[in-house]
Amino acid sequence: MDYVKPEQVVEQMVQAGVNKAQLSIKDLLIRGFLGGAILAFATTLAFTASAQTKLGLVGALVFPVGFVMIVLLGLELVTGSFALIPLAVLNKRVSVRSMLNNFLWVIIGHLAGSVAYAALFYAAVTNFGHVSDNAVIQTIIKTAETKTNGYSGIGFDGMVAVFAKAVLCNWMVTLGAVMAMTSQSTLGKIAAMWLPILTFFAQGFEHAVVNMFVIPAGMMYGANVTFGGWWLWNQIPVLLGNFVGGVLFTGLLLYFTHMRKDAGVPSKNSKAA
Repeated sequence: MDYVKPEQVVEQMVQAGVNKAQLSIKDLLIRGFLGGAILAFATTLAFTASAQTKLGLVGALVFPVGFVMIVLLGLELVTGSFALIPLAVLNKRVSVRSMLNNFLWVIIGHLAGSVAYAALFYAAVTNFGHVSDNAVIQTIIKTAETKTNGYSGIGFDGMVAVFAKAVLCNWMVTLGAVMAMTSQSTLGKIAAMWLPILTFFAQGFEHAVVNMFVIPAGMMYGANVTFGGWWLWNQIPVLLGNFVGGVLFTGLLLYFTHMRKDAGVPSKNSKAA
């Protein structure tokens, strides 16, 4: 009785896209700020677990706690919206302008939340600079350099690689957002979300919001990364790859196979948001 059928899930996806596109700038900034900060919490938790156990898979097992909190609290995660709002646009219930407005303000919120957490985390785990050998800080620095200089060092091939990793990442992340809709119970939602999020993190794919924390945090902590290198070799191609992975492999494919024929694109008299 708890299970929600795929046809109903797709209808929920479209409605969720409408609801997200209609949020005010204030709500987008607040929910984006909290979403970015909570995902940063989850990232440092995963790095801590991996450092303590020497097993990367343990970090991946705990990382989904952040995603669960974001979804259950109704916060914003732009990567999840990449699969939802375009469907509302396809149904002519939301304008492209409203979609882009959501993406812009949520990303700004994510950046603010991620940087705020990065500053607080550094003060907390280094006693405001008096502890220099913290394992998680060193992991963040190394990861920031790998996610930028590691790709720039191999040129065009690096750009292809980071884009492909971003596509694969958000294929799973958006499945996490959708899987939450397959259950009506809190425990069911948590279990369903956990599976695809664990899958992406364990394989080291590229997530734009995680990188909005890891790379600027690494720069703050001393990583050899430039502002231009961050955006050119990671943030921009990862955002684009995440969008393609979310809208194509989750949003559109599920929509075209499960959307009821009598609930398709509305008539020309329908108004876009």
